Amino acid sequence: MIGGGFAGLSAGALLAERGVPVIVVDARPVLGGRATAFRDRVTGEVVDNGQHVMFGCYRETMAFLQRIGATANVRGQDALEIPFLDAAGRRTVLSCPRLPAPWHLLAGVLRWDALPLRDRLSAIRLARPLRKARDSADATSTVAEWLRAHGQTEQLIAWLWEPLAVAALNQPISEAAAGPFIRVLADLFRPDRSASALVLPTTPLDQMYAEPARFFIESRGGNVRTSALARVITDGTRVTGVQLRDEWIPTETVISTVPWHQLGTLFEDLPAPLTGIVRNASQMQSKPIVTVNLWYDRIVMEDAFIGLHGRAMQWVFDKRRVFGESASHLSVVSSAASELVTLEAEQLIDLAARELAESLPGAQEATVVRATVVRERQATFSLSPGQPPRPGTATPLKGFYLAGDWTDTGLPGTIESAVMSGHTAAVQC
Repeated sequence: MIGGGFAGLSAGALLAERGVPVIVVDARPVLGGRATAFRDRVTGEVVDNGQHVMFGCYRETMAFLQRIGATANVRGQDALEIPFLDAAGRRTVLSCPRLPAPWHLLAGVLRWDALPLRDRLSAIRLARPLRKARDSADATSTVAEWLRAHGQTEQLIAWLWEPLAVAALNQPISEAAAGPFIRVLADLFRPDRSASALVLPTTPLDQMYAEPARFFIESRGGNVRTSALARVITDGTRVTGVQLRDEWIPTETVISTVPWHQLGTLFEDLPAPLTGIVRNASQMQSKPIVTVNLWYDRIVMEDAFIGLHGRAMQWVFDKRRVFGESASHLSVVSSAASELVTLEAEQLIDLAARELAESLPGAQEATVVRATVVRERQATFSLSPGQPPRPGTATPLKGFYLAGDWTDTGLPGTIESAVMSGHTAAVQC
């Protein structure tokens, strides 16, 4: 496996469980890929490179965490519950009752006091299209077009569907293709009401899955290496080995889990069978995510997370307290952040602090004692209609397989898509 993120480690863990000797290599000094963590030089806290959220319907992800003994590192809701703050600071909560799915979601929307009843009632019109759309997702229309075509009011779109879509797709609903979003909604409407419940890490990402996966693989005879830049060697038609900086590894099978924009860098001489796949991958556009970490001198919010309606920074998560029992570390996230990613760090910090002060009464008198900015410029791939096709797992180059959230899983660029692709590659190879 080349790449030590969710895709590579999930593939390696499944193969190791089956007794296959595996080697996972990653060019970076730490595991995790685009879902990793680093130690803040001032606070000493291990900080995620971005907030990652899962849902109860992430079956492949939960199977992976179960396999490596890491289920205690996440915590899920019993049923979906999302607090929101509007621009005036008014708090509302989308809370789904204990009803069978999908009625729990519909009932939660219907009793949500953020919107007039007329807007809430429009959610019912999606029930039938979602049941029909699971196997026939719309590949040509955008999310916004699909929602409006199915009777969703502008208010409900702005309050519910747009925040959910932007978080899941990392792209404005006027640009993102409807198909992947329909797949997400169909999964959330599964018969088990826990499918729509949010699941959050309770540890930094390296501790949540990367290091447990390393231990699992190595305890079964495998090997996980970091700071290991790899090149795939072929005879033009099949894989013959992997060249590291100072080591040659003979192998007939390689699973590449590197992102779309790095695929071509795995080869000094691109083999002809991969020309089309690499060309398409290089033409896939990328979308950014910006995260601002703010450490306050006091508690400024009581919720674990809150949606910020109508704000540039869309979500805020209270990570944990590091300056004593009375301080807070907030992770403030903007997805689909093309307009923000080019701003200076101080501008982003000022923006996040200002929007929190306008929304959270507790932040108005608090002092920011530490702030950092994380820009993931290529956080996810674009889902706009007309983008190059996403590749499958097997390739025309014998022994070379692809995995990663950007491959053709039918899902957007999520943790579940990455793990699903890793498991698929492990089975096919």
